[in-house]
Amino acid sequence: MAMKRLERWRARLTLPSSYTDLMQALGAIVVGLLSAAGVLLFKQVIHWLHLLFWGIGKDWLSVHAGKWAWALIPAAGGLLVGLIRAWWLSEERYHGVSSVMASVALAGGRLRYRETPLKALVSAISLGAGASVGPEDPSVQIGASIGSMFGQKFHMTEARIRLFVGAGVAAGIATAFNAPIAGVFFAVEIVSGEFFLSSFGVIVLSAVMAAVLTRAWVGPMPAFPVPPYAYNGPLDLPFYLVLGFVAAPVALLYMRSIYWAHDFFHKVSLPKWVLPVAVGLLVGAVGVFYPQVLGDSYEAVGEILAGRNLVFSILLLLLFLKIALTALSLGAGFIGGVFAPSLFLGATLGGAYGVVMAHYFPSLHIAPSAFALVGMAAVLAGTVRAPVTAIMLLFEMTDDYRIVLPLMFAVTVSILVSQYFERESVYTLSLARDGLRLHRGRDVDILESIKVSEVMEQLPVTIRYDMPLLTVSALFDQLHTHGLPVVDENERLMGIITLQDIQRALTEDPENIHRTAGEVCHRHPLVAYPDESIKEALRRMSLHGIGRLPVVDSAHPDRLLGWINRASIIRAYDLALTRKATMERRGEEMRLEAINEAPVLEMTLHPDAPAAGKMVSEIKWPDDAVLVRVQHGHELLIPHGDTRLEPGDLLTFVAEPNAVEALRELVEQPAA
Repeated sequence: MAMKRLERWRARLTLPSSYTDLMQALGAIVVGLLSAAGVLLFKQVIHWLHLLFWGIGKDWLSVHAGKWAWALIPAAGGLLVGLIRAWWLSEERYHGVSSVMASVALAGGRLRYRETPLKALVSAISLGAGASVGPEDPSVQIGASIGSMFGQKFHMTEARIRLFVGAGVAAGIATAFNAPIAGVFFAVEIVSGEFFLSSFGVIVLSAVMAAVLTRAWVGPMPAFPVPPYAYNGPLDLPFYLVLGFVAAPVALLYMRSIYWAHDFFHKVSLPKWVLPVAVGLLVGAVGVFYPQVLGDSYEAVGEILAGRNLVFSILLLLLFLKIALTALSLGAGFIGGVFAPSLFLGATLGGAYGVVMAHYFPSLHIAPSAFALVGMAAVLAGTVRAPVTAIMLLFEMTDDYRIVLPLMFAVTVSILVSQYFERESVYTLSLARDGLRLHRGRDVDILESIKVSEVMEQLPVTIRYDMPLLTVSALFDQLHTHGLPVVDENERLMGIITLQDIQRALTEDPENIHRTAGEVCHRHPLVAYPDESIKEALRRMSLHGIGRLPVVDSAHPDRLLGWINRASIIRAYDLALTRKATMERRGEEMRLEAINEAPVLEMTLHPDAPAAGKMVSEIKWPDDAVLVRVQHGHELLIPHGDTRLEPGDLLTFVAEPNAVEALRELVEQPAA
């Protein structure tokens, strides 16, 4: 009787799934509305600051100093950005969408949301002053931070926090472009990576609520005016196919320019607040002559799509100027996104391409603005690697089904070509450079992140096809190996010869000892390619029961590049363990940062530093710093007072900015 009563009470206390679904739906509505309100306020602040800088400020400079003084406007914005970042914003390992992706994959969606308003203000100053960046990445961060805050405040599980981060991201993009479907697919393709019905429904509901509020406030118009799409039938499709091939190199150049500028400015020894001032001055000087490259360039995109003043040389010049100025702006410290600049690049590229095609094929009545529209999606897809988002964004803007086929042509080709030369997107490249490989919002099987080229042995000793088996056998004994590649007179791979092949030949007839390697070797062997994952190569070896694979050039399968054997496998697993530990450490750091709202620092203990060889309790640490973890090789330790710190240990601290210098003196600098 007591057991039955207990079961009845337990049933009453257990929330039914319908109640849980209802709470998730209410959460999605709240996150969607708050995210939309945050992004709309952000865009309004950009508008006010733009009026301040380029309305009042520009008029005053025109009267008192002349047109050349307009270059001072982005420099003044850069000064504000630099000082705010130096005094009030803590340094982040990853920025924008990359930080959201890392948080979802590694830290359960926990973001440092308290700094988001200040970061949004700095981004608004950057855009209002004319820095060549976009507003979409900050919009994503606003939505993601609201979703993360919602989940953390109500002490939700990490799975639900990640879900509401995805909902906030969808709402942010939906508001930024007034395109809810594109927002949904951006969240799914880039951030959450989940198409499960329950999670997908929450993301959709959040985007819908954001769109409702956005359209009630600004109307149904997209981010920039889009003219009716001009489609002349199937004869146009080959031109769009070629446009996809042209868009891929532009996307790759754009991505690599961003990271080149990032690396360059990190090596410059000038104070951090000086860099945005210098780059702002350069951006302003260029903007005096070409104002199209300033800010988010939405107005310039609208002009191109309207077909006004489409001059091939000017469009190409604007394309390269935008790439350079966006890379410099982001590298110097302006806060903004890469999404809007990629749309401008696609518009200028597509417009220039359309002008050329219209000139050479006048009978087809080609509209360059149509190619500009499709070019936007092609460059965007090649940059962020989100094909459905790119297609749906342009489809929502045009509201014309005829554009879908040209979009699919150009977007697919652009992604395939750009992925061939660069596996990572503009968002995941910063993570990959730090040893983190993410796919669709999740950390991948660690062996999938290791390429064959990273662990393969150098070019092995090769066997000439005309070498007698007697000599081959002696060479095997000398090298202590069981197999080697066989090549022809031009060093082209013919096959593989193993000790088993020699033994089999001698068992058949002892006189076979005089036969050549080319007669006995296994022709057309299994091979590996340098750009494939080690996991694929190991699976191939396991299925066929072999212990080695030649590595060949994918374009020239008979060109031998290296060798995978047991030593390569051991090296791959060692590298995998190191990267796995790195990813786990990054996740813990992001959780600590989200909980403590203080930056997490990693420092390697110098052999001659004051802290080397001492116990934790013997060291006088700064008041505003806490040692939270010690990594000794592959071993992770929670430090106690009697933990001894050894040279080479990786120490993790939660520290306020004013304690960083004292920590460096204790850990990274030799004792005086």
